[in-house]
Amino acid sequence: MTPIRACVFTACLAAAGVAQAQNSPTASDDSLTWKGITLYGAVDIGLQYQTHGVPASDYFPAGTESPISKNSNGSVTAVTPSNLSQSRIGLAGNEPLIGDWAGVFRLETFFNPQSGDLSDGLKSLVLNNGKALSVQGTNVDTSVAGQAFAGAAYAGFASPTYGSLTFGRHVTPLADGIGKYDPMGASQAFSLIGFSGTTAGGGDTEDRRLDQSLKYTAKYDWVHLGALYQFSGASGTTNTAVQVSAGAEIAGASLDAYYAKKYDAVSVSALSATQVSGLAATCQASVTPPANPLGAQCFSSSNSLSSTISDNTTYAVMGLFNFGSPAPTVFAGYEHIKFANPNSPYNPGQVIIGGYVLAIVNNKAYEDNKVLQVFWGGLKWPITPQLDLIAAYYGYKQNSFATGKDAGCSSSISSGCSGTESTASAVLDYRFSKRFDGYIGTFWSEVQDGLAAGFQLTNLNAKGVSTTSSASTLTSTMGIRFRF
Repeated sequence: MTPIRACVFTACLAAAGVAQAQNSPTASDDSLTWKGITLYGAVDIGLQYQTHGVPASDYFPAGTESPISKNSNGSVTAVTPSNLSQSRIGLAGNEPLIGDWAGVFRLETFFNPQSGDLSDGLKSLVLNNGKALSVQGTNVDTSVAGQAFAGAAYAGFASPTYGSLTFGRHVTPLADGIGKYDPMGASQAFSLIGFSGTTAGGGDTEDRRLDQSLKYTAKYDWVHLGALYQFSGASGTTNTAVQVSAGAEIAGASLDAYYAKKYDAVSVSALSATQVSGLAATCQASVTPPANPLGAQCFSSSNSLSSTISDNTTYAVMGLFNFGSPAPTVFAGYEHIKFANPNSPYNPGQVIIGGYVLAIVNNKAYEDNKVLQVFWGGLKWPITPQLDLIAAYYGYKQNSFATGKDAGCSSSISSGCSGTESTASAVLDYRFSKRFDGYIGTFWSEVQDGLAAGFQLTNLNAKGVSTTSSASTLTSTMGIRFRF
């Protein structure tokens, strides 16, 4: 942890001490609030076993790759963080102004309790630069890249009558919807759409949270509205985003519809061994005469990544119905995401979240548009006042967007072939007290055809062509969670 990040984290803890000293909890008031400033957080940690997994990371927010992934191979047992909810510590403020208007702010830090490190998924990627799949550890793209306040950092105005308007780093309306309408509550250990930010990010996980954004939310009786715009500081639409949502709550039912458009969405991965050696060759060309003045650059594999850039368009509808306790609440959702080549291509050297650098940039991955459909359903059943049963199914369906000789393919010969991913999960969550609960559950996932391309668990013939079209794993986790 850098000195600056350490100071930020220490400041949050110091605020906790002040809050407790100035506003000691009573039987009727057990919040950690002092003069409108509230300290809140969660610590979630558990033990996990995977039939086909990859060694855990101290930095990736979820610790392991719960769904089946390209580098999954042998069985793995690990202490894992943030299984049901992200471990975090935050400060929220509410200062009355005039009428029912208040000034508000939120600062939220994510950490990994099994290591004590700030959560940083992009660091998990660069630590695997140059490594073959068979020797990689967990490494996954995410919107959490070691920022001091990765969860949120914003300030603005709020009114119970007119809604809230805030400026800064926000969870998007689309991601808010996933948190509300996923039966698993966007769990990283038991939910495909919780672990992967593809759905919440409108195609790319880095867009689950957006910097430099303006967000509006409001609830007018039974109607709720949301909107977000991301500024880029650049010309035209480069790296901008817009989202809108509208919905209603009537007689135990809640339904929301969403639209999202993101220009220059970024998806990153670790550099291959060939790409790492290419960085060194490029750097040598730039510093050894005759230099290449037209763009040769030096990149460090300690902060550089490979990337795919796209313009994404998303439509979604999500809903739930509460039958009333002790009956279950049922959930369902559908999302349609279109990936297209970017209108404003990025160049190598582009700096992204967390200060990481794009050394390899692909602006032409979608000569034919890729369409990913996401669907899910499930229930949350309060078996007793203390015990919940949660069960869910999630699915991906991808079209064939490959070109050339693979056009129209429906096998695992290319990641551009049509393909599917199916997952199912079940969890028992027992509340020992208001703030402390324990859970146990299992999560099965399987990829087929194009979505299984390049996976280690597929068999290859002598020519290196896959002879199987699917790969799967079973991930079981038990743990404890403290929230305050």
